Amino acid sequence: MQIVAQIVFLIALVVGVSFFVRNIKRMLRNIKLGKNIDRSDNPSERWSKTLRIAFGQSKMVRKPVSGFLHVIVYLGFIIINIEVLEIIIDGLFGTHRVLSFMGGFYNALIGIFEVLALLVFIGVIIFWIRRNVLNIYRFLSRELKGWPKNDANYILYFEMVLMTLFLVMNAADYQLQLNGAPHYAHEGGIIGGFPISQFIAPLFEGVSNSTLIIIERAAWWLHILGILFFLNYLYYSKHLHILLAFPNVYFSKLKPKGEMDNLEAVKNEVALMMDPDADPFAAPAEGEEEGEPEKFGASDVMDLNQVQLLNSYTCTECGRCTAECPANQTGKKLSPRKIMMDTRDRLEEVGENINKSGKFEDDGKQLLDDYILREELWACTTCNACVEACPVGIDPLSIILDMRRYLVMEQSAAPNELAVSLTNIENNGAPWPYNQMDRLNWAEEN
Repeated sequence: MQIVAQIVFLIALVVGVSFFVRNIKRMLRNIKLGKNIDRSDNPSERWSKTLRIAFGQSKMVRKPVSGFLHVIVYLGFIIINIEVLEIIIDGLFGTHRVLSFMGGFYNALIGIFEVLALLVFIGVIIFWIRRNVLNIYRFLSRELKGWPKNDANYILYFEMVLMTLFLVMNAADYQLQLNGAPHYAHEGGIIGGFPISQFIAPLFEGVSNSTLIIIERAAWWLHILGILFFLNYLYYSKHLHILLAFPNVYFSKLKPKGEMDNLEAVKNEVALMMDPDADPFAAPAEGEEEGEPEKFGASDVMDLNQVQLLNSYTCTECGRCTAECPANQTGKKLSPRKIMMDTRDRLEEVGENINKSGKFEDDGKQLLDDYILREELWACTTCNACVEACPVGIDPLSIILDMRRYLVMEQSAAPNELAVSLTNIENNGAPWPYNQMDRLNWAEEN
């Protein structure tokens, strides 16, 4: 039976990891549909920012309650899963608590794991209450109806179940050691520090060793299979940020938030116009193919850059950006969180199109209008509050600006107020409808 269990474990491990790798490859392929962007500058500053924001959670704790709870769940879930290494070794080789040879250090680790498991369980319950009972405003937006709300709750349920299985597994193991059961008892006495599960173990007093072994093994198997399932569920969930927050912060913008980037397509066009020797109507050189002119701005996900697409996958849907958005606070349709969710949904739709056809087949849709409305784009005040609020360095404003650029430069579809200002700038050198010669007339009237 033991060899059968090892084979089953190996199959489950290979299938789980393979499916996860497949999904990660698809995600990377989708991100690479975006335009290349160089974010390799200032590596020391980028690493410092990553350590401070992604690892150190410095922006999370700006909201003390949710920030503190998130730190507990984040640290607890990461540290507890160190034990997965031991579970994998035990599963593959049929051993039991193979790392127990570390003695007191091992006991201390198990003790820490159990305390963290309890804290994670309590933190997750508080998160569930905040989302489902307290009706906190940023969790009531229209973009969180249906799947996004259910997804957040599913993750909380997963974490509660995994922590419960971990403690039940340890409690049954502890009782089996007390009972002197073969394969569990050790000459050196009880192994593993069980500060929490030792209070659960009395529930198993009087239970036969055979039944206890079934309970312990069931909890062990469900725990590791649950972790493999959770690992693969991440791709379909907003909790993909568990993995992507670190590269996302590393590749985030280092320039001052108010500094806008120049479009490469515009710079190339201006360079061509300023070159007296350039012939804009010249045929392509030998070996080159004649293609369509480069698009100004963005109307679909393929027009965005790779960091912007990484941003969309990293979005935690926490709503801090939307809560800080002045346009949203005044009742306008704009929600920076929805901008990121829509971008990810469209990117996933494009990815599924590629999965079916091997390449992207025009589906008659695009990010602009089919997902993100023009009313949302023009409601933005470009104040950067959303960028500053995001705990993992996401930049919704850059997507809004690129889509605005497309509307203005490709479709001449700016709102009337902006169109008038642009015309005045072109004619008068200022956004006001006054001739340059008349600008100082106000002074003569006083």
